[in-house]
Amino acid sequence: MAGTVDAPGVRILSGTCLCGTVHYEVEDQFRYSLNCHCSNCRRTTGAAFKPFAGIERENFRITDGAERLLVFGEESAHDAHCGKCGSLLYSLVREATFVHVTLGTLVDAPSIRPSAHIFVGSKAPWYTITDDLPQYEEFP
Repeated sequence: MAGTVDAPGVRILSGTCLCGTVHYEVEDQFRYSLNCHCSNCRRTTGAAFKPFAGIERENFRITDGAERLLVFGEESAHDAHCGKCGSLLYSLVREATFVHVTLGTLVDAPSIRPSAHIFVGSKAPWYTITDDLPQYEEFP
């Protein structure tokens, strides 16, 4: 799927969880994209790192299944999973002003790509970063 175009010329990307219970739309206007290696991101994804893209909250919306979300954390900063299959869909961050969309849940390919690895000081010891992206011990 190539995404849809919203007014004026803004591409809208769709995303979903593994089981298809929760669907979302997000503008392809991400401000940044990173690979996070912190222990919390590793635990919530079950992977070596979490690739995500950040965007202002108002440019992201749940289109189906909002009542099935499982939210872990506070009102102003939390992870949102599908309550049925457990997929991590997004994280609400920066005092609830930004959403970190997990790139693996996008159906459509975003125009942005991760530009760096963050929190490599706590990365999984069994994982080796093999690309040439900048690496930061914490968040730059």
